[in-house]
Amino acid sequence: MASRKNTRIAAGAALIAAALLIVYLVNRPESAAATQATDDAYLRADITAVAPQVAGPIVAVLVEDNQRVEAGQPLARIDDREYVLAVSSADAALASARATADGLRAQSAVQESLIRQARAALDADAANLALARADFARYRNLAADGSGTVQARQQAQARLRVQEAQHAKDDAAAQAETGRLRILQAELARAQAAVEHADAAAAQARLNLEHTRLAAPVAGVIGHRSVRVGNYARVGEPLLTVVPLDRIYVEANFRETQLAHMRAGQPVRLTVDALPGTAFTGRVQSLGPASGVSYSAIAPHNATGNFTKIVQRLPVRIVLDADQAGLDRLRVGMSVQPEVDVSAARS
Repeated sequence: MASRKNTRIAAGAALIAAALLIVYLVNRPESAAATQATDDAYLRADITAVAPQVAGPIVAVLVEDNQRVEAGQPLARIDDREYVLAVSSADAALASARATADGLRAQSAVQESLIRQARAALDADAANLALARADFARYRNLAADGSGTVQARQQAQARLRVQEAQHAKDDAAAQAETGRLRILQAELARAQAAVEHADAAAAQARLNLEHTRLAAPVAGVIGHRSVRVGNYARVGEPLLTVVPLDRIYVEANFRETQLAHMRAGQPVRLTVDALPGTAFTGRVQSLGPASGVSYSAIAPHNATGNFTKIVQRLPVRIVLDADQAGLDRLRVGMSVQPEVDVSAARS
């Protein structure tokens, strides 16, 4: 009887302990677990869409679907005949602008010589004018005391007036030559601006010619190729994409209740649905700054009377460790199940 009683007591204690354990587990925060997992995760890569920067018919396609390419490898060519002519025209316009500027520089040099000549004439006029003034003063004094004739005084006065007129004439000529130099300098500045404009136009024409040859911006695999020979390429319209599979990563959307202890650098174990039985390792690279719904064009308006709380998900970026077997079989879009070890954060 006593043993049966003890058995009942032990069974009751076990049931109470189990009930307490269930209550604890039910009420324990989800973030308290040592690991956090989700099935809302997918392989991603920074896919680059290749779009032409100039328009024209496609004359050659140099890659195939799913082909591996290196950065800078030619992908396609646009008919460049129009752009070759544009370069020739721009180079001719640049040469003409430079010739005009050179001609104005030569005219400016000649004009500076004319100004120096006019200034030399003014210096000679100044010397002659000083001599004429001295002669006039001397003959005027001689005529005043009777030592000289009135005729000599009048002749000296006439020579003075002639020298004054000549000086005024040469001064006006010097000012005119200086004004012409200013005009030439303004025209030269305008010509130099025209040279810079033509140089920029020629550089743009050469750049457009280079853009007729499409090259891979990064290394990767060709995907979503819509370009064909004979198609008309339009500026900004994607022709194909380059998927950098060597820089593939995981975008996992964890519930906000799982992120309390998640930090960058924590180890991650991953399984891929397409590769059963194969496990990969990685680490948390970063946590997203906002939930997915925060980027929605029409954000939810929760200030209503019928509000229902919905647990949000935030993106977590996970990078895969290098040199793992099977990495070359991973493709963008595959479903992944990551399991993050968050125990290090709590310790």
